[in-house]
Parts: sequence; structure tokens; C-alpha cells
Amino acid sequence: MKALKAILVEDSPVIRENLIAALEEMTSLTVVATAADEAGALRLLSTPEAPVDIAIVDIVLVRGSGLNVLRALQAQGSPIERVVLTNHATPAMRRQCLALGASRVFDKSGEIDALIEHCLERAAEP
Repeated sequence: MKALKAILVEDSPVIRENLIAALEEMTSLTVVATAADEAGALRLLSTPEAPVDIAIVDIVLVRGSGLNVLRALQAQGSPIERVVLTNHATPAMRRQCLALGASRVFDKSGEIDALIEHCLERAAEP
């Protein structure tokens, strides 16, 4: 199982801390950086010195939007996998995120286990 490096874009400190603890305990993923807003996320994700495998992005941020983060990564042709974790996982939002390059969209209220499973599957890929 390979180790994955991730950036977590989440504005809630409680969710951020709990999610990092769960992901790092249950998978081989390491969260190497976090951002609470769009500008911070874009700064982190454009830094070539800290390549990551996956970006876990919330849609509603304290400043800016996770949708703009997805748009920027898509425009850059970034190879970073984009996964969305949001409380707003409506069918329309899921379609919009997938159209902007997200590989998966997970609902915070009931799909954390599916996110963990996704990370386990990614780490098991050759």
C-alpha cells in the first residue's frame, strides 16, 4: 500500500482536525497541508515544492468557494486528484463538481466511510 499525500481544504477547525485524525489513522494518507479558504487552497495547490496526490475540498468556505478551487485546478491541467467533501452534495452540486474535474463527491453527513474507502482503494493502486 502506497502512502498518499493530501491537502485538505476545510474551513471548520473541528471537522478538519477530526477528518485528519480519521484519515491518517485508517488509511496510509498523510495530510501535508490545510487551507481554510479559497486563496489559501490555491496558494498551496500551486506550490510545486509540495506535490500531493489528492486534494480533499469542501465547497462552502469561509472566504471563496471550493468550486473556484476545482475550476483553477482544471484550468491548470493539474494531475492532482480532486475529491469533494461537502454538506451540499445535491445531485446538481455533484454534477457540477464532476464537470469541474472532481473524481468523487462525498456528503459529510453520511459518506465519510466512503471517503475512507476511496483513499484505501487509491493507496492500493499500483
